[in-house]
Amino acid sequence: MNDINVGKPAMSLILIYLLLGPATALAQVDHSLWDALLQDHVRVLDAGSKTEVDYAAMAGDRQQLQAYLGTLAGVSRADFDGWSRNEQLAFLINAYNAWTVELILQYYPDLDSIRDIGFLPGAAWRRDFVDLFGGQVSLDEIEHEMIRQWPQFQEPRIHFAVNCAAIGCPALRAEAWRAEDLQAQLEDSTQRFLMDRDRNWWEQDTLYVSRIFDWYGEDFEQGWQGIESLRGFLLQYSGALELTDSQVEKLRQGDVRIRFSRYDWGLNELSP
Repeated sequence: MNDINVGKPAMSLILIYLLLGPATALAQVDHSLWDALLQDHVRVLDAGSKTEVDYAAMAGDRQQLQAYLGTLAGVSRADFDGWSRNEQLAFLINAYNAWTVELILQYYPDLDSIRDIGFLPGAAWRRDFVDLFGGQVSLDEIEHEMIRQWPQFQEPRIHFAVNCAAIGCPALRAEAWRAEDLQAQLEDSTQRFLMDRDRNWWEQDTLYVSRIFDWYGEDFEQGWQGIESLRGFLLQYSGALELTDSQVEKLRQGDVRIRFSRYDWGLNELSP
């Protein structure tokens, strides 16, 4: 890290953080440093349905990333509880994604998958290394105990927002999540994910969808926008799935099998 080249704009943001520190947490957190890193180091593919991360270049800007993580760590739970729902959710999604990138950088380039981290299955997600609300938590705690369980959220589209550094994951957006644009961003990421024919497609009266819908099926059955089933959720996005009128009717009537496609755990790194 001693030889890292930090540009003037990024250095200015770092200096602002060092000068103001946790006091800035009283207002909505500024995610611009994370936004700049994503814009610089995330390559958008296939109309946004996929992205690749230039981890080598991100490693060169790791000081900026760690400055941003320090900003997040400076937020107290009391401050967080005073924010709007959208501010809270954008904060937690950004925290999950940024800390996931930091975790990958701790091992990069000596890994092919996030699942290579640790000795036991799922160790990467259970490791308490995230500085949040005055303590250390795991990625699992952020996703499953906060984002998925806290009653103010109840938002199934978060499954197309949090990124686990795998090819099978929904794309890591090339921008930070922002409270003022959160609903539009969630909808856009959901649409783009379901438009990906490598993960979701119709074949011979069978609708193949990402295994995310298998792992978290109950989250699509909790009444979001009046939808209480996975079938209902998929019908909501029949346009993104490019279903014909006949296929939509078969899905509506339950005359189609829903199967789950293979999940690619390979690292979502920049291809040569």
